[in-house]
Parts: sequence; structure tokens; C-alpha cells
Amino acid sequence: MAVNGSRRLSPQEIVDTLRERIRTGDLKAGDRLPTQAELAEEFGVERGTVRQALRALQEDGLLSNVSKGSPPRITEVPVSQGDPQPTMVGLATRLTDAFADPHVRIDAACLTAETLMVALIEPVRHIHEGRIHPESIEVRILLPSRDINLAFPVPVETSDRDNPVHQRWLEMRNAQGHVLRHNLRALRSSHGIDVKVTFRALPFTPPVKLYLLNESEALIAYYVVSRREESTDSGTLDMYDVLGTESLLFSFEKGAGERDASFVEESQKWFDNLWEAITTDLTLS
Repeated sequence: MAVNGSRRLSPQEIVDTLRERIRTGDLKAGDRLPTQAELAEEFGVERGTVRQALRALQEDGLLSNVSKGSPPRITEVPVSQGDPQPTMVGLATRLTDAFADPHVRIDAACLTAETLMVALIEPVRHIHEGRIHPESIEVRILLPSRDINLAFPVPVETSDRDNPVHQRWLEMRNAQGHVLRHNLRALRSSHGIDVKVTFRALPFTPPVKLYLLNESEALIAYYVVSRREESTDSGTLDMYDVLGTESLLFSFEKGAGERDASFVEESQKWFDNLWEAITTDLTLS
């Protein structure tokens, strides 16, 4: 995954590249990064540029021990469960706790399954290592229908469905869903766990991402839309998009008081109502 070229990369471009490796699982929780010298050589920049990028990742909660002599590590767990964390950081820990129950139930409403797909790596790893032993896992996921005009991501110039931005989103939605379902279903043969993964199609673009864990905890994060460009094989996409992995994740638990308990219950009712009333079967092509 070396980044080569004549133009020198900015700290933000290095941040984006390393964050993508964390998202895709090339860099996992607890892994050490290469040394600053190795990163500087890979990206073709000075060490000062690498240090700026590492500090930015640390501020996002994705790295620890940046200022120490040895290379930093990918963050294992957030410091406090009560404080909001970037979704990519906080969700894996909460899922691992939820998977400690004998009968796991995960409901999610989101734009794509990217964050959930990556976050599930941690509890699945704990199952393979014998740390947790769920008997059953049921996952229900609400994703936007392919047939609607999305609110985001959309091209800056046009907004119809027959555009490369919509096609890019659809390919991501389907590919990430396939990977998530495969990784969970594999637990049937490897550990004899009763696994069920179901997708339903929403007729609208969700303005937030919501995760419901074992009907006892609700995690919510707001999608923040910004304009950005992305290079593809066919050219540059200029679009309004969201980076859901970086959204702050807020947790509400039934045992944390009446206010939190009410939020969890109403969120579960909202999800169940959508699931039964206005969603349709979703096929991942």
C-alpha cells in the first residue's frame, strides 16, 4: 500500500491514507505503525509531515503513544465509555461487550455498513480467541434503497441516480454488506453459533446512524455533510458526502437512569416500526 508519486503529500493526505487502512482492517487495534522514518520514506515526505499526521490521528482517538520513542499503536479501547468517541473508535468496544451476552441482537440504521463491518472485527476476533461464547447472533440492518434519490452523497452539479457518485455509494453499500454477512455467517461452521443477518431497504436517507445493542443500549451519531473530492479511475468526483466513521458516537444505556432508558426504548420502537411498516426486502447485488 505504498503511496508513490512526484508530488509531496500533505499531512491530511497521509492521515486519510492511514485512516483508510484502519477502516479496512489492514491496521487493527493494538497494531504498531511503522517508524516515522519508514513512513516518511513510504510517503516521500519529511518526518515533520509524518509527525503532524500522527498527531492528527491521535487527536481523533485512533492512535496512542504518539509522543513516545517507539512507534504508536492503533487505539485498543476508548478511555471512557461515557464520553463520546469517534464512531470507528467507540463502536468496536461496545459491540464486544454486547457479544458477551449468550443471545446477541444488533440493530443498525445507517448509510452504509462500513463502520459496522470494521467494528465487528473486534468481537469476531474475541470469539475466535475463545474469550466470548455467544450462542446466537441476530443482526438487522436498515440501509437506503438503491431506487431513491439520496440526500447524500450527491454530485455537486447533478443529483439524479444515474451518476458515478450514486454508483460508487451503491457498490460500497453492497460490497460492505456482503463482507459483514460473510464474516458473521462463517461463525456457524467455525463455532456452531446460530447466526442470522438480514437487510431491509429504507425509502429515505438516514440523517443519523443508529446502533441498538441487545435492546439495552442505543448509540447514535450525526452525519455531517461536507464538500470533498475523490479521485477514481474514471476521473475526480466532486460531491457532497459524509465521513460517518469520524462522527461522534453518543451512548445511552437502560441502566443509566430514566432519561437514557426512555431514549433506548423509543429508539428501539422507532427501528422496529420502520422495519415492519415501510421498508422493503434488500438484495445485495
